[in-house]
Amino acid sequence: METNFRNARIVRADEVVTGSVQMKDGAIAAIDTGASQVGEDLEGDYLIPGLVELHTDHLEGHYRPRPGVYWNPLAALQAHDVQIAGSGITTVFDAVRIGSDPEMPGMGDHVQVLVDAIEAGVADGRLRADHLIHLRCELPAHDVVDDFERFCAQPLVKLASVMDHTPGQRQYQTVSKYRQYYQERLRFTDTEMDAFIAEREAEQQLYSDKHRKAILKRGSEVGIAFASHDDATMEHVAESVADGVSIAEFPTTMVAAEQSHQAGLAVLMGAPNVVRGGSHSGNIAAVDLAKEGCLDVLSSDYVPGALVLAAFQLPALAGISLPAAIRMVTSTPARAAHLHDRGEIAAGKRADLVRVRLHGDMPVVRGVWRQGLRVS
Repeated sequence: METNFRNARIVRADEVVTGSVQMKDGAIAAIDTGASQVGEDLEGDYLIPGLVELHTDHLEGHYRPRPGVYWNPLAALQAHDVQIAGSGITTVFDAVRIGSDPEMPGMGDHVQVLVDAIEAGVADGRLRADHLIHLRCELPAHDVVDDFERFCAQPLVKLASVMDHTPGQRQYQTVSKYRQYYQERLRFTDTEMDAFIAEREAEQQLYSDKHRKAILKRGSEVGIAFASHDDATMEHVAESVADGVSIAEFPTTMVAAEQSHQAGLAVLMGAPNVVRGGSHSGNIAAVDLAKEGCLDVLSSDYVPGALVLAAFQLPALAGISLPAAIRMVTSTPARAAHLHDRGEIAAGKRADLVRVRLHGDMPVVRGVWRQGLRVS
């Protein structure tokens, strides 16, 4: 099957050119500059590679739309998929948490339900985007290693992150910040919150280090890419480098971000952080990292539409080129996740493409193609 586009502003790795693109048998066959009379007229709209999303919790929101309410998992996946593809995302790593979670009893059973739904949706071809699985491993959880072993060898599992949300650690660098976030959310009295914090700290001391070692060892055996999560110090970064981690998710300090970038880790921050002008939890701003040249990847995190919006806003906010911003949501995350067949408009790459029109400074996704087939 062959499809041609003409009169497009094509965002390539290092430049924007006006020209035409030919797709054939699911791959990009040719890119030509200048005028053409062959194919669909894109009317001067941007043509960018399909977006690659490494970390989104969005599926969980569809599966559990209210506390204690669990939706049909395939219906939740389909609703999630429609929004993902409509936002220009052609490759998505659906993040599922493993390890017991005090906010969500029976977490392991829910993870199994979601993984089964993703595998079924991929197998029967009902999904618009290419769905893969990101295991978010909560290291202090007593059962996280067992859960990792349960899922890590499944074909769609391509990425895992090692996390520690203990109060006073990483994202929650002070116990007071942790208390402020969780006490209202869990509706605990002061006494109940004190006991909850003490229990989390005890679990961290007992399990976190040995679970990290076990998960990284097993993951390397099955070829999974790894991300660190919420690194805050130079010691955290050194540990990630020694462990062979390729992605630094959401570093919480400038020093951790700079050291990660200099060490060759792909520094990932949330696109909502760009759009909102800062972190919702009070940590570093993604735009500041971009200005310093140490922001590599953006993730939509909890708002799928934030990815394309942030990519088009970032040049004005951080003084970088549009191709540089687009790389943060296409080729760089693809490479970091060991997906070398996509993320760039180049001959031989997958024909994952997105048509974008700017209305003022607002990007509007007008068409999405995955492997040459229109999906949105």
